[in-house]
Amino acid sequence: MSVTVNAAGRLDRLPVCSFHWKILGLIAGGAFLDAFDIYLANGAVAAMVKEGFTDLRHGAMFVSSTFIGMMLGAYAAGWVGDRFGRRYSYQLNLGVFGIASIAACFAPNIEWLIVLRFIMGIGLGAELVVAAGTLAEFVPPATRGKWVSLLAIIINSGLFVALAVGYWIIPHLGWRYMFAVAGIGALVVWFLRHRMPESPRWLESTGKLDEAEATLAAIEREVEARTGPLPAVQRVVNLNVGAVPLRALFEPGRRGRTIVASLTAIAVNIGLYGFIAWLPTFFVSEGLSVVKSLGFVMLMSIGSPVGGLVGYLIADRVGRAKGIMFAAVVSIALGWLYVTLRDPAQIIVVGFCLVTSIYTITTLGLFGYIPELFPTEVRLRGTGVAGTCGRAASIATPYLALTLYQHVGVSGVIAMVSLILAVLCVAILVIRVETSRHALEDVAPATSDSSNTSNTSDTGEREVHSPSTHQA
Repeated sequence: MSVTVNAAGRLDRLPVCSFHWKILGLIAGGAFLDAFDIYLANGAVAAMVKEGFTDLRHGAMFVSSTFIGMMLGAYAAGWVGDRFGRRYSYQLNLGVFGIASIAACFAPNIEWLIVLRFIMGIGLGAELVVAAGTLAEFVPPATRGKWVSLLAIIINSGLFVALAVGYWIIPHLGWRYMFAVAGIGALVVWFLRHRMPESPRWLESTGKLDEAEATLAAIEREVEARTGPLPAVQRVVNLNVGAVPLRALFEPGRRGRTIVASLTAIAVNIGLYGFIAWLPTFFVSEGLSVVKSLGFVMLMSIGSPVGGLVGYLIADRVGRAKGIMFAAVVSIALGWLYVTLRDPAQIIVVGFCLVTSIYTITTLGLFGYIPELFPTEVRLRGTGVAGTCGRAASIATPYLALTLYQHVGVSGVIAMVSLILAVLCVAILVIRVETSRHALEDVAPATSDSSNTSNTSDTGEREVHSPSTHQA
């Protein structure tokens, strides 16, 4: 009997059916609630200040504690996910987030709420790392870009839903109920996720071959019951490499990918928190009251899922790498154009396009390209390292953006964003890795000299072969 479970070949040949939609729903449910909780912060802080529960200084500490927790959570999720499994990681972080959110409803003062918000942040940062990496390991390569884009659309919709829910709940019930909604929702999804299987790719990579075989067989029976006889397996790759140290991310052949992944996360966070989030403040300072209204916030809430829709349309056609570079160039051009505008209609139209392009980078890069760059055995740690760098950027960027604005003006902030986007484009061109429509094992470099494949190419990428026989 062959010791090769061949999780990659067997999963990738499965026809799309309700099983894949179930996996998407279970993963996206938790990620959506996390995004919802991130976006409810602004409304909650405003309400807390109004009722005298906190002042602006402690309100800022409340927001900052979120990002610090998310930075630590991103790294921790990567380590836990590669060491103990994808299911263990996303159940742990969602449980932490859900329980802390419920506890936040009863916080006696702002100091306790800041501590609980930090704990919530750990769960928030962890969930977004695990979500995309886990989904990619289940869905077929030909349409993987569409699946991760659907995930992004659902997550990005969290802003709009948080605004809509907060619009009614905060005035009628109070800000505490916003945390109750997020916490109860998280615990419901936590319960439903018990039905979700562990990633067979991860099980095989860690040597849990019997469990990987049993999990795969159950998945194949479920899919076959819905679609009929399964297609023949076209490729065989042995993922069983055992434990792999973190330093594998920084070895020759993989160091460039880790750098590009980190740059992608940094660029996304700088674009969101150093550019989009600060533009209303910049324009208000220059006397343009139009961006002071809720119209700009609603513009963001619409442009974010539209960016996911753009990603859905181009991810598998244009490709992730090319799509990121194209959206980056468009973002730079629109950014420089946007700050020269004075007509409200032009500001709205160009601003919508700008937000859409930034969220297109988020969709293709954060949810697609980053986890695809790494092999199974270090996928979540690679994604976690990138996420940690991105969250660190989200903490530092507001201060840097404000300093640049005070000394140089809006053009200084745009120059900062343009520079990181340009560096990202150059880095992508240097590594020359396109992940679109390729199996994960075809684009991810091997991290071991063990016999995980028939051989490896000069670039370090796994080569696979067609089977003469295969397991059903």
